[in-house]
Amino acid sequence: MGSNVYLRWISRLGSLVFVLYMWQSIVSYLEIKSYIVPLPTEVFDRLITGFEKGYLFKHTYATAQEIVVGYIAGVSLGLILGIVISQYKFVDQLVYPYIVAFNSVPRIAISPLIVIWFGTGLQSKAIIAALVSFFPLLISVIVGLKAVDVEQLQLMRSLKARKWQTFRTVIFPNALPSIFGGLEIAIVLAVVGAIVGEFMGASQGLGYYILFANSRFDTAGMFAAFFILGVLGMILNLSVKLVAKRVVFWRGIDVIAGG
Repeated sequence: MGSNVYLRWISRLGSLVFVLYMWQSIVSYLEIKSYIVPLPTEVFDRLITGFEKGYLFKHTYATAQEIVVGYIAGVSLGLILGIVISQYKFVDQLVYPYIVAFNSVPRIAISPLIVIWFGTGLQSKAIIAALVSFFPLLISVIVGLKAVDVEQLQLMRSLKARKWQTFRTVIFPNALPSIFGGLEIAIVLAVVGAIVGEFMGASQGLGYYILFANSRFDTAGMFAAFFILGVLGMILNLSVKLVAKRVVFWRGIDVIAGG
C-alpha cells in the first residue's frame, strides 16, 4: 500500500514537471508575448517576489479566511438541515422544494446583492462561499441518511431501540461516506464562491489581485494567483480527506483518499 502511494505521487510530480517543460518550450519556441501566455519561470519569479514583498501572502490569507469561514458555516447549516429533512417527512415536503428553487438561482447572479447588503469585507465573501458549499453537502447528507439498510432498521426496532439510538448507532454512521463525499465537493466550491465574491467587490484577496493584475496586463501575476488557488484548493481538499480517513476508517484509504 505504501509503495503504491509513493509511486502515485512520483508519477504526479513527473507529469507536472513534464507539463512545465512543454509549457516553457512551446512558449519560447513560438515566441509568444508574455502578456498573452507567460513563461513558467516568469510565473515562478512573480510568486517569489510577491511573497517576499508580502502582498501575495496578504491576499492569500484573506481568501483562505473567507473560504474557511464560509465553508464551516455552509456545511454546518447543510448538515443540520439535511438531518432534519431526512428524519422528518413534513419538513422535507415543506422546505426542500424552496431550497431546490433557491439553488436554481446562479450564485454569481445574487453575489452583487450580497455585497451591497454586507459590504466588501470578509462577511459577504464568507456568505457567498457558504451558499455555494451548502447545497452539495445537504444533498449528500439526505441521500446518505436515507440509504440505510432496511434490515438494520428492523433489527433496531426488534430491540426496541429509541429513534435517537437508531440514528446514532446505525443511520448516521452508515451515511458518513456520503457526507464526506459532499464535504470534499463543498470545499472546492467554497474556493470558487470566495473568488466570485471578491470579483464582485473587494479590497484584498486573490480574486482582487487577479482583477488588479488583469487591469495591468500582468498575465504572469494572474497565473501566479491561479497557482496559489490551485495549491490552496488541494491543501483544503486533502485536509478533508485526512479527516475522512480517520473517521470513516472502515471504508479503506483508497476509497476516501480518491485512489
